[in-house]
Amino acid sequence: MIKLTPSLLAADLMNLGREIENMRKNGVNQLHFDVMDAHFVPNLSFGPSFCRAIHRQFPDLKMDVHLMMDNPEKYVDTFIQYGAASITVHQEAFLDPRPVLQSIRAAGAQCGLSVKPHTKVEALFPYLNETDIVLIMTVEPGFGGQKFMPEQVEKIRALRQADYTGVIAVDGGVNLENMALLKEAGANWLVMGTAYFRAESPALVAEKVRELA
Repeated sequence: MIKLTPSLLAADLMNLGREIENMRKNGVNQLHFDVMDAHFVPNLSFGPSFCRAIHRQFPDLKMDVHLMMDNPEKYVDTFIQYGAASITVHQEAFLDPRPVLQSIRAAGAQCGLSVKPHTKVEALFPYLNETDIVLIMTVEPGFGGQKFMPEQVEKIRALRQADYTGVIAVDGGVNLENMALLKEAGANWLVMGTAYFRAESPALVAEKVRELA
């Protein structure tokens, strides 16, 4: 299964309702919601109340929340109450991420674990049985529109070779040119920011992803 997950960072926030309506018309039902704290990563983005506002307006839209922040466990319950269908935290933020992963599952959401490009994929291996989603960052997290790092694809292959059967999401510079490579390596979810929202035809991007699937 290949799923397109557009990233909110690249959307036109002044016309977000229209952007989401167009997504739905294009057959896309999941939105990647980046949360950055200006400490764990060098940028500041969206908070729980914005997640709640989107969920209230579009209750059938799956909110895929990516917590790029220190102390994410303090916000897990709030984001789930406000509509998050899945929450991904970073391995680098914990000595042991198991308790927060378990708490996300216990609250009824899918739980995910991510690593930055400089972190070895083996850092994920002790927790694979605890995760529904592994998110591989193919750029340094913090800003949209960065160039895809092809060497990170080997992390996807390593996860599948380790018999990981959950979702592998890929975030950072994902586009129509590299998506087939990502699928071949074993990715399931393609997080696209500028490649979707700033495409000449987002509908065509969604169609191409469906054809890939």
